[in-house]
Amino acid sequence: MTSTNLKITIDVRAGSAAPYEQLRAQIADRARTGKLPAGFKLPTVRGLAEELGLAANTVAKAYRALEADGVIETRGRNGTFVAAAGEGAAREAASAAQAYADRAHRLGLTEPEALAAAAEALRARYAAQ
Repeated sequence: MTSTNLKITIDVRAGSAAPYEQLRAQIADRARTGKLPAGFKLPTVRGLAEELGLAANTVAKAYRALEADGVIETRGRNGTFVAAAGEGAAREAASAAQAYADRAHRLGLTEPEALAAAAEALRARYAAQ
């Protein structure tokens, strides 16, 4: 299934990533690379769901994840737009890093132990792509 204006393709074969994850990853990648510029208006949840042959809840889940990551922003009745590049993601990453640092300190980890745990988690996450 392919979206004509966003050029998003969803692979529904067995073993493929979940459709919402494929959608989330493709929109995030296009926003990061500038193929979807800041301020680009995304289709409505229902519109994109119809275009891709997906359930509206699947598209809504992808949009919620993208908004939580700072990639897109919803402006009420005006629609959903690609957020300004980097600033939302950088804020979210800094906030997550601070929360991790606070938690690691409360758990009694030393700085090298906390860094090692974070590095291992990042290696595992990025190797899985």
